[in-house]
Amino acid sequence: MTNRTMKNSYEIIIAGFGGQGVLSMGQIIAYAAMKEGKEVSWMPSYGPEMRGGTANCIVIVSDRRISSPIVTKFDIAIILNQPSMEKFETALKPGGFLLYEQSTVIKPPTRKDIELLSIPALEEAERLKSKQIANMIMVGALLEKHPIVKLENIVQALCEVLPPHRQNLISLNKQALERGKQLAQCQSVSFLGML
Repeated sequence: MTNRTMKNSYEIIIAGFGGQGVLSMGQIIAYAAMKEGKEVSWMPSYGPEMRGGTANCIVIVSDRRISSPIVTKFDIAIILNQPSMEKFETALKPGGFLLYEQSTVIKPPTRKDIELLSIPALEEAERLKSKQIANMIMVGALLEKHPIVKLENIVQALCEVLPPHRQNLISLNKQALERGKQLAQCQSVSFLGML
């Protein structure tokens, strides 16, 4: 297993189209981190069209006070579409981790100084009969490679964040998180420079 221990701070960008659960992913990671007593910042950004337009959020999880929620270089990028890849690949710090959805990113990243992992989250979500859980598959994959927060705190955050009419989806989201972890276990993180 390639899990790492928690470092002091993670600056994360999550980006894709509106409707892919980008903002929800960031919010749930932030809630889970708060449950663990960590300092957090969650800053969403989206176009006026929202669903179908571009959306991203910056999440900072830290063991110490966060001086500013605005960052331009990231430790981790979770990318759910090609326009976001083109915009944020260069914003990843050298040695950073880039997790991307393999069917919606047509041109894979080309940097040789970052860790890469592609996950077929949409395909797996369709197998689980719910396209909407692809985002939780990505979160599960992230936590397998970089355990920023505990999985059980993600589940607890889901219970608190999901509205009452969506509480029936908790079990399905748990399955998605576990499936994401399994997919990440089956794939090794690569540095393009080492291939």
